[in-house]
Order: sequence, then structure tokens, then C-alpha cells
Amino acid sequence: MPMSETYMSNAPSRDEVDALDGLTLLEFGTGWCGHCRTAQPLLAQAMAERDIRHLKIEDGPGRPLGRSFRVKLWPTLILMRQGEELARVVRPTDTQAIERLLSQADSATG
Repeated sequence: MPMSETYMSNAPSRDEVDALDGLTLLEFGTGWCGHCRTAQPLLAQAMAERDIRHLKIEDGPGRPLGRSFRVKLWPTLILMRQGEELARVVRPTDTQAIERLLSQADSATG
């Protein structure tokens, strides 16, 4: 699945995210965040061969979805399956950190 290019300003509700079928990578951040911009090529490389839904969600004060996941720093990447959090990584600095996160999808499939 292709990666999302821009942060969604109208985020889905927590119930909508929990109801998503299959694997989903939630990426919380903002377009002006330096750490978020630095992570983009790393994320693109790690996601290149993966069939994982990617939701890029704009976060900040008053954003209920990020608060429901207790997001404190950006970017925060959360791997979900059927409404269950499998793993997360905060402020990844290399492709390996994201690969380790995504490998949890392989482990969870049995």
C-alpha cells in the first residue's frame, strides 16, 4: 500500500481506527516538525515492500486521537492490528528502528 504523503487534519475517531481491518501503521506528527521530516525517507524505505495501511495523522493540543494513544513526542509510529496495538516507536533515527517495529507484524501473523 502506498504511504500517505500529508498529515490528515481531520483524523478518524478512535473507534474508527480500532475497527480497521488488518494491519495499520499510525504516524502521529506535524508537517512543521523537524523530527517528523527527518523520519520520512526512513519510513518510506522501511515501508517500500510492506503491505501495511499507513495513516499519517496531524497531532497537537486538542487532538483526541493522539491523546487516546498517549502520544507525547513526534513522530510516534504505532503498529495496529484489528484495533490492538502491536508495537510503537518514538522518534526513529534509523531505518532499523522502523524495520524492528514493522517486523512485529510478521511475528503477529504466526
